[in-house]
Amino acid sequence: MTHRLQRTIAGAADVSGIGFLTGADISLRFRPAPTGHGIAFLRTDRLLAPPVPALVEYTIPRQRRTAIQRCGVTIEMIEHVMAALAGLQVDNCLVELNGPEPPGCDGSSRLFAERLLEIGIVEQDQPRRCLDLSRCVRVRGDDDEQSIIGDTARDDALTISYALDYGADSPIAAQQCRVRITPETFLSELAWSRTFVLEQEAHALRAQGYGRRTTARDLLIFGPQGVIDNQLRAPDECARHKALDCLGDLALIGCDLSGSVDAYRSGHALNAELVRRIKLAHAEDIWPQAAYRAA
Repeated sequence: MTHRLQRTIAGAADVSGIGFLTGADISLRFRPAPTGHGIAFLRTDRLLAPPVPALVEYTIPRQRRTAIQRCGVTIEMIEHVMAALAGLQVDNCLVELNGPEPPGCDGSSRLFAERLLEIGIVEQDQPRRCLDLSRCVRVRGDDDEQSIIGDTARDDALTISYALDYGADSPIAAQQCRVRITPETFLSELAWSRTFVLEQEAHALRAQGYGRRTTARDLLIFGPQGVIDNQLRAPDECARHKALDCLGDLALIGCDLSGSVDAYRSGHALNAELVRRIKLAHAEDIWPQAAYRAA
């Protein structure tokens, strides 16, 4: 990976909208942070709430999303914000929000990325740490129909490949994508890809109290005949969104990654488990911190 300095944003940037899970009106503010700060989320609606570091050690079990928690304070569905920050190489940022989740926007990372770019991204005076994947790390799902593998790469970069196949009876076609992650490729190939769900899954979520203010115009809902009341932005948009989710989850390692990540039907839980196993497998590269290569 090309040597670079840590980066933050030039000022505060705001994003407002409806939370997909709670239906609450949410205001989110990105704030600049000093070198070594990393990414952290702060609930401004909770009195004396501590910032919650966006690290895998703070994740808690959730279905269909990534959530972090500290001292009883929880932030849900952080993956799209994390993908925007990681994709644009914003390393130090405090993310303030007045509710339990970021705004859902259009189900992608595009609006978050646009706001970050509008306010500006600036270099800082300390090097960014990078972990080179030097050995293969593999995680499989319980049913052996999901997997994610981290391995060495031919060049000093992070490449994410995602293959999606829900079977011949699914309205979502089998598809795959492969992206070498840079700020440019993130914006052109991943940032705009949206969350998707099957129609019966959407009904089940609403029955549980989720997504009551979310409509088929706000994300991709697939019925038996395809997308309902919306249009795909690319034939492989679903695979691209899964790669976007993967990027956001990999950022929970707290540094840049150099290597190749290949996922087959992986979700947030497997992505986080890969991060944990990478940290274990590369412990000698992570502890002490001086063992990191400055990127």
